[in-house]
Amino acid sequence: MSAQSGAAFLLKISDGATPPTFRTVAGLRTTQMAIAGEAVVITSKDSGGWRELLSGAGARSVSVSAAGIFLGSAAELQIRSNAMAGTLDTYQLSFEDGTKMQGKFLVQKLNYAGDFNNERSYTLQLESSGAVVALAETGGWPSR
Repeated sequence: MSAQSGAAFLLKISDGATPPTFRTVAGLRTTQMAIAGEAVVITSKDSGGWRELLSGAGARSVSVSAAGIFLGSAAELQIRSNAMAGTLDTYQLSFEDGTKMQGKFLVQKLNYAGDFNNERSYTLQLESSGAVVALAETGGWPSR
């Protein structure tokens, strides 16, 4: 398996249409994803002193962090609007090998920063709400 480019890890947001079209959030320089789950412990006297966990139980979540330069794209403005309204929206994570993950996310945090004579930057934190599903691989790099 060869290394994949970090620049090929894209965050996209739905346009809300049926079927949806996904727009790449422009200006991102870093994107990060974390998948977490809560363990349900089922340890008993029969566990022999070892902790046992129940497979498939507990709540799972996906967190997405991103940072970039604000370009004023339609996708960035939609994210800001979602953050202000506390609105869930459909996002898609797209990887170089054609793998995609899709689900509803809430903008948990949106920070803007800027120095005099420098570009405006932002950081973004998304938290999943409901199932995040892996979509079928397209067999190659998806179009941006």
